[in-house]
Amino acid sequence: MGRWPEFSRSAKLNGIGVSEIIRIGAEARNLAASHDDVISLSAGEPDFPTPDNVKLAGINAISTNQTRYTALDGTAELKAAIRRKFRRENGMDYAENEISIGAGAKQVLFNILMATLNPGDEVIVPSPCWTTYLDMIRLAGGMARVVACSEETGFRLSPEQLAAALTPRTRWLLLNSPSNPTGAVYRAAHLAALGEVLRAAPHVGVISDDIYEHVLYDTAPFATMAATCPDLKPRVVTVNGVSKAYSMTGWRVGYAAAAPEIIAAMAVVQSQSSSNPCSISQVAAIEALDGPQDVIASRRDAFRGRRDRIVAGLNAIPHVHCLLPDGAFYAFADMRALLARPELKRRDIADDAALCRYFLHECHVAIVPGFCFGGPGYLRLSYAASDRMIDDALDRLKTGVNRLLAG
Repeated sequence: MGRWPEFSRSAKLNGIGVSEIIRIGAEARNLAASHDDVISLSAGEPDFPTPDNVKLAGINAISTNQTRYTALDGTAELKAAIRRKFRRENGMDYAENEISIGAGAKQVLFNILMATLNPGDEVIVPSPCWTTYLDMIRLAGGMARVVACSEETGFRLSPEQLAAALTPRTRWLLLNSPSNPTGAVYRAAHLAALGEVLRAAPHVGVISDDIYEHVLYDTAPFATMAATCPDLKPRVVTVNGVSKAYSMTGWRVGYAAAAPEIIAAMAVVQSQSSSNPCSISQVAAIEALDGPQDVIASRRDAFRGRRDRIVAGLNAIPHVHCLLPDGAFYAFADMRALLARPELKRRDIADDAALCRYFLHECHVAIVPGFCFGGPGYLRLSYAASDRMIDDALDRLKTGVNRLLAG
């Protein structure tokens, strides 16, 4: 097929491309086509199957012809299940017109930003962060005000940093807890301290991305801003979904709870893009939220064991350091000491991207470089993989590093 010589991309896409995480995953799959031993630790999805009761609910939805358009931003039945979930697990009450459902939490986040940002509006984003946040903000016409959070503070935003980042143009603070990529968790005390700062800035709202809520490893209860600071609830949008907790990444169901005026604005955006989320997936999501919940604890226990396994293995590799994450299913490994070694410089491995290319092509392990998340010098490794795959990958990484250090 010929090319259209007059075609040009929208200026809105300048500097924005396909997610680096998706690109690395595709490169790993292409390499695996000729080398069947490629191990991918790049995927941000559980490796467990969707629970059987949820799959059966979806099958039944097809069998009973629940395959037509639904209400624009989700069925009343699913909204009711989401309201029960918030009441049961988070102690928060919402009305039906305070719930929005989209094709995954990613679309829900996009809808929020498109519906609320004007050119030049700012969104405070603690970094390292999921890189898609920054591109979404740009596409919506806003400006990301990225605040670097160090390993010394557990990769969490401090009240002092928040106060310093606020301007008259600040529209949102975007928090992700547990965090992708660091696994950092904001406890109730952390959120309460941030809330104190926000009380003096009534023009600023909070987008709370809680998608990893159920992948939390210690006994402290999960905390979210609207529950921790109920006086701020009218300006908090709480985002969640079924992808991570119930291994339903492909079903594409995410949701948000917020004040009615925010939900109504989001509905306008969705009405002109995708319209309603998949009818079949919505039925399955009801079963996920209302059905047996024991799968969450058993899989969290499995992730905890994998976390301990991969962090111990990474810390056994020369010049590699990795904190024990409190949540999510990623290890964020500090490779800066390794990258500073003269042996790597002689091999033209000067940064985390080059190191990832080496690990992929020489060791057949796919990992995402930290620069994608605003953490140059780090690597993100997903431990949503079997113990055997994790052990094999760690052996390959250690062998690869020793080979580099041997010159």
